[in-house]
Amino acid sequence: MLDHVFTDAIGALRDAFEAAFLERQAFDEHFQVDVLLGDLSWETSYGLPGEGQPPRVVAHVNFDWPTWSQTAYRRWYVEEVLDQLPAIEMEIVFRVQRLRESPDRSVLQHVASDTSPLIGDGRLERAGTTIEIAYVDPIEGVDEVEPPAEYAIEVTYEGLYELAEQTLADGSSTLLDEHFGALGGWIASTLVKLGDLKLEFLPADDE
Repeated sequence: MLDHVFTDAIGALRDAFEAAFLERQAFDEHFQVDVLLGDLSWETSYGLPGEGQPPRVVAHVNFDWPTWSQTAYRRWYVEEVLDQLPAIEMEIVFRVQRLRESPDRSVLQHVASDTSPLIGDGRLERAGTTIEIAYVDPIEGVDEVEPPAEYAIEVTYEGLYELAEQTLADGSSTLLDEHFGALGGWIASTLVKLGDLKLEFLPADDE
């Protein structure tokens, strides 16, 4: 197993999701390397259990480890010099999908706060809301009527998580577990609130 502070952070968030009994969307998880720039990225998606496929509500999580963070981490690791704290660039997208009708973005105003709770020394900030409409083309000879349009609404949060020197120096530090436990708890509670919204949903594909 790769021993790196970035993978430690991924493991801490996974543990938080499992403790909250969230369901991982297995085919939505990716670990990628930008061969030109050298950035690492991890993407995953979690939903509430028993939602069907696709789930009504889902959280898409994107962690980026940019080259400047790797440079700062390597210099500290090799030369024990810490000029700049390495950081993980984070993006969290909460998505409500399978909607029968186009939602008003105000439906999220009591659920989607302006910022996340404190995660380490910083917070994620809400970056915007997107409303999506999708049409499925009918299959000739199979669909007798045109399938209904499907709607979705997303709200995006972005921010940086700076890694404390204590976390870099000691792999047994509980800071990552504490900070990403708070992030996981916020994501789980937001998904529950989204799932409780009085909206009309289309049936899941596996129903």
